[in-house]
Amino acid sequence: MPEFLGSLLRRPPVGWWDLLDIAIVSLVIYEFLKLIRGTRAVQMAAGSLLIVALFYVSRLAPLQTVNWLIRNILVYVAFAAIVIFQGDIRRALAHFGQAPFFRYFNRQEAADETIEEVVVAATMLASQKVGAIFAIEREIGLRNYIESGIPLDATLTYDLLVTIFQPKSPLHDGAVILQESRVAAAACFLPLTVNPRLSRDLGTRHRAAIGLTEESDAAAVVVSEETGQISLALNGEIERPLSADALRDRLRRLVTVRRGRARTVYET
Repeated sequence: MPEFLGSLLRRPPVGWWDLLDIAIVSLVIYEFLKLIRGTRAVQMAAGSLLIVALFYVSRLAPLQTVNWLIRNILVYVAFAAIVIFQGDIRRALAHFGQAPFFRYFNRQEAADETIEEVVVAATMLASQKVGAIFAIEREIGLRNYIESGIPLDATLTYDLLVTIFQPKSPLHDGAVILQESRVAAAACFLPLTVNPRLSRDLGTRHRAAIGLTEESDAAAVVVSEETGQISLALNGEIERPLSADALRDRLRRLVTVRRGRARTVYET
């Protein structure tokens, strides 16, 4: 025991590179465990740990036959795992490719896709005179309003937005909240503005959009059910009517990259 304690005390000091090494390995293990949670890969990981444990037990026992069998089978098990779990491997690589470090380089492309999906959806709904409201989260979170609706956490596509606001859809009442290029929730309740200076021809959707932008820095795209006009609410003000190109131009000013990180701003 004294010799063991002495060997521990004689270990070289831990430097910054050692801490970085440990942090990277810990992050990789954590992401791997989070990825395989709830999949069939969990059973494979448990079986692999059992085989590894049995291998070391066979060396200590010693169980020569078991040790020889495991050593000769492990090579083929690795190839079999690649074939059987090729789908999970592709999903894992895609998941790591979406890590924050890599996501930084794709942020502007994702923002452009989000804007295009919103513009196409608003244009299609306007042509059909179907009322809609899209609330776009910016710096201030909209969690309180997300919790008031039906959580979706779905990929943002124009056909999903159009489907949600169809009159026969159970989710068409209320607003859709967009959060980081995803549809966070639908049928959300927004606060109505009490500004007496607003035009009386503004309906409930427009007043809800203005009310939201009075209490947060969110932007809200509104499609009028009566006129089919597209409006944009921001900072308690509303701009209407907007064409598809004008809406696209205004939304593109919402997202810029400054000082090495993404920030959402609005330029007037």
